[in-house]
Amino acid sequence: MALSTITARVDEKDKASFDAFCSNVGLNTSTAINLFVKAVLRENRIPFEITQAADPFYSESNIAYVKKSVQELQAGKGTAHELIEVEDE
Repeated sequence: MALSTITARVDEKDKASFDAFCSNVGLNTSTAINLFVKAVLRENRIPFEITQAADPFYSESNIAYVKKSVQELQAGKGTAHELIEVEDE
C-alpha cells in the first residue's frame, strides 16, 4: 500500500495539546489522523456533530429576562427618559 502525506496548518498550541493527548492514549498523531480518515470513509460523513454556536441573545435565560422586563414595562414599572445622543469620535 502506497502512503501519501497530508499537510494541515494548525495552531501551535493546539498541535502540542493534540500530540500530548495522542501520547496519553497510546497513539501518535499520524495514527490518530488515520483513525479520523478511516471513520469518515466508513461512515461517509464527519464522525461527530458539527454545529454553530447559538447566539447568546436567544438563550433561555435572556429571553426570560426580556419577557419579565416587558411585563414590568406594561405594568407601568418603567421609567421614561430622553434619548441621549453621543457623537462618534
